[in-house]
Amino acid sequence: MVTCAGPATVVFDPSLTEYDFGPSHPMSPLRVDLTMRLASELGVTGDRLRLVDAPVATVEQLLTVHEPELIEAVTRAGTTGEHDDRCGLGSEDNPVFRDMHHAAAHVVGASLEAFDQVWSGRSLHSANITGGLHHGMPDRASGFCVYNDVAVGIRSLLDRGAERVAYVDVDVHHGDGVEKIFWNDPRVLTISLHETGQMLFPGTGFPNDVGGPDAQGSAVNVALPPGTGDAGWLRAFHAVVPALLHEFKPEVLVTQHGCDSHLDDPLAHLMLTVDGQRAAYLALHDLAHEVANGRWVATGGGGYAVVQVVPRAWTHLLAIVAGAPLDPATPTPPGWREYVETRLGARAPTSLTDGRDPAYRDWSEGFDPNSWLDRAINATRSEVFPWHGLDPLPW
Repeated sequence: MVTCAGPATVVFDPSLTEYDFGPSHPMSPLRVDLTMRLASELGVTGDRLRLVDAPVATVEQLLTVHEPELIEAVTRAGTTGEHDDRCGLGSEDNPVFRDMHHAAAHVVGASLEAFDQVWSGRSLHSANITGGLHHGMPDRASGFCVYNDVAVGIRSLLDRGAERVAYVDVDVHHGDGVEKIFWNDPRVLTISLHETGQMLFPGTGFPNDVGGPDAQGSAVNVALPPGTGDAGWLRAFHAVVPALLHEFKPEVLVTQHGCDSHLDDPLAHLMLTVDGQRAAYLALHDLAHEVANGRWVATGGGGYAVVQVVPRAWTHLLAIVAGAPLDPATPTPPGWREYVETRLGARAPTSLTDGRDPAYRDWSEGFDPNSWLDRAINATRSEVFPWHGLDPLPW
């Protein structure tokens, strides 16, 4: 692993948990609270990973990506409770709640601060685990995402002179909003590894979706079969992501770390463990140093195993952002376990590991045409690699 050679920050204040669709909604803000408590008790935050306050994004900043009609509808819904089907507000996925605009704009502001930390050079790495709301569309809320903080952040880099930004999305769901917003912009490379849209929301993100007419090859989609575990997922990642990033040479690497790819997640069908997810975070950290001089913005995303998975996965992420990865065998602190049991009446995990070795077989070792996974990887390489002057063949 490459050692972090610069300052690292996490943008957070407790009021970010006001992004709350209600007690029965899968996307509970408790997952953020539990993560930050676990990271604090393990000493992840502090001198190595400085806490930075989160501003609220202005309407002008939101307008760089979103239509005024959406912002007006979100503001109105948060005041009157009014639903707006056209803007995706009041659905089962995106119920309205009081002060919805303020809460959603606060998440965007937190991500904008993380982007500014890195672009200005004040931080080499910066994270916002409340961000990663990658389904948000210019004109509507979608998939638990009101505004698209990642897209607003990337737009801010382009507006400040960035010529190449790479976005890698490891959420179990396709990063459709970010892809759509930059579909025809060759300055932005979007890579999404997700469970195939044949089986899972949002039903998009197939290998032949490669970008608009002026940006062919700028959208990359690895559509994974259900049941894919650590070995298969890491095989796919390493067969696609490093080569493209090395060829594209981004000035900043932006990553979205939804941990709903875990085998315990209730909303999807991949089979990763915390150990496999940690291996992906380490790989992305190292790639930031290899291709972007270490400039890395990391966000959260999905993840609905609120107690068992999200806090452990994102604590590993924050420790890697800090440049001080935690040993997977690290026990969870007794105080944190007691808080979980008192607050939620649930038994907390006792260790940061699932006890798995995230080994994988490298793509160069051969392609099995009888494997759905290998066919998926090969399809992506065949569609995208030629646009970057890369050989799609594995041997």
